Amino acid sequence: MTQLFSAESIIINLSSKIELKWVAGEEDPKRPIHEVKVSEHATLIGHLNLIHKNIIQVIGKTECDYLQSLDEDFRNNILQQIFSEQTVTIIMADGIPVPDKLIEFANKGHVPLLSCKTDSNEVVDIARYYLHELFSDKQIVHGVYMEVLGTGVLITGESSVGKSELALELISRGHRLIADDAPELTRIGPDILDGRSPSVLKDFIEVRGLGVLNIREMYGDNALKLNKYLRLIIHMVRLSKDELSKIDRLEGARQMRNIMGVDIPEVLLPVAPGRNLAVLVEAAVRNYILRYNGYDATKELMDIQQKAINSGQTL
Repeated sequence: MTQLFSAESIIINLSSKIELKWVAGEEDPKRPIHEVKVSEHATLIGHLNLIHKNIIQVIGKTECDYLQSLDEDFRNNILQQIFSEQTVTIIMADGIPVPDKLIEFANKGHVPLLSCKTDSNEVVDIARYYLHELFSDKQIVHGVYMEVLGTGVLITGESSVGKSELALELISRGHRLIADDAPELTRIGPDILDGRSPSVLKDFIEVRGLGVLNIREMYGDNALKLNKYLRLIIHMVRLSKDELSKIDRLEGARQMRNIMGVDIPEVLLPVAPGRNLAVLVEAAVRNYILRYNGYDATKELMDIQQKAINSGQTL
């Protein structure tokens, strides 16, 4: 799998953290964007390096002093290497005045040369975070993503089963909305999925009969959460009496659901008239937290019953 990005995209995505100025060098019109293998993203950016040639080279005061100390022929050879088609951009950090020689090579090699006043180490850290977000595995899922009792909970189910209505009731009970309809999950670790809302849908929820609602305007900032790690899935489903009778009375209906290689506990929540689904979701989350911390109510009840049987007590 490859990812495409350009110097312009770097400026746009880092603009809220770093004020970058485009000094010289235009991207080659024959190759305006760069293809990069996702597996290579860990070494895409760093301070000036000619052995592991980062496609985003950062030049701070130390690197600039090093270049200035070289004889002209050797320096030109190094500049020829870093201002090659392999490089997406060169970032001059630490507020260093950009040498004319670098401007010359940037224009000649069609490699964007950017500058900023930010510390070079901070530039590398911020840009690495941006690249990590860009290259991480992402997946859009159907459902409503909530923070319930401090836990990331994805509510799923077929269309019109009542997901948004349930989310609205949970919001009214003090829990927080993260995303409605199309949460974006990002795998940020071996067993961690981070969920958030696509920017165009943030703050909004659609409820049948009421239309689109702005949760921030209706309930305030505290009713919303930017992102949360996914820990539990609540799957809403309508079941017949026969199907409902087949559910294990002790264990309930739970399984593991695999999303992007990460196993997430999933609890089946039967939908029926008269059931307080918001209370049931809260109970399911509390039970998940207990099980996560090693407590199993079913096992404890069975142990108590077994002890009673062994001692000859009547239940």
